[in-house]
Amino acid sequence: MNDLELYYSPWCPYCLNVLRFMKNRGITVELKDTSDPENQKRLLAVGKKNQVPCLFINGKPLYESRDIMSYLDKHFSDKQ
Repeated sequence: MNDLELYYSPWCPYCLNVLRFMKNRGITVELKDTSDPENQKRLLAVGKKNQVPCLFINGKPLYESRDIMSYLDKHFSDKQ
């Protein structure tokens, strides 16, 4: 299984869509709230942009909520 971390903001509607999608499907990944300065710092250092949601897949960033949900749906659909 891939190493997954979701960087999100609790005030971002796109992040909330991804989190709701995950909850409805029983998908859990490590969550990183960018309200925490350390998480924000790592998002910028590794992802090179201050954009959420961002799913790190084995250390590589994937942006855009639809792309993230598509990835999660594809990789977790057989685990339901």
